Amino acid sequence: MVGHPMYGQCDDRDQSPANSDEFSDCGYEGGAQSMLTPMHLRKAKLMFFFTRYPNSALLKTFFPDIRFNKNNTAQLVKWFSNFREFFYIQMEKFARQALAEGVRCRDEITVSRDSEIFKQLNTHYNRNNHIEPPERLVFVVQETLREFFSAIQLGKDAEPSWKKTIYKIIQPLDDQIPERFKDPSFLERLE
Repeated sequence: MVGHPMYGQCDDRDQSPANSDEFSDCGYEGGAQSMLTPMHLRKAKLMFFFTRYPNSALLKTFFPDIRFNKNNTAQLVKWFSNFREFFYIQMEKFARQALAEGVRCRDEITVSRDSEIFKQLNTHYNRNNHIEPPERLVFVVQETLREFFSAIQLGKDAEPSWKKTIYKIIQPLDDQIPERFKDPSFLERLE
């Protein structure tokens, strides 16, 4: 018997409406499920290393085990929105830190795999080091950090939508997500 004290027990499925159990989007059907799991979240975070602005059609091709509907599609898109938010918060923080430390020119900002910002992002998106971050990610982080630095240095952060210009510069830096992410066994390797 499954249930919650406030909502009652769930042992009376025979009386439940026809659309709640057998037609639900929550279970398995033909090998596909509708529920995104913590492993799907982990995979999505790794995909963020390659693309910051994927569209929903692209994302769906990398989750062959999911039967998509409007709710889980919206959830997946929301995950990437949250990933971007964290990414850009870190960029702004490190750009302000560079200014406070006396950096005067955007070209003085260099990022490597050993940089604090890169390590912090890798820890956030790739906690257990499931994959080697792509080399291009170093360039993307460096360019994003430089764009934030320049904007803040010029006082553009006083304007209401100052980050939108940066987003438009960074979006074309997206790469293709490797085909190996489509492999049904990819999730198993993340466990």
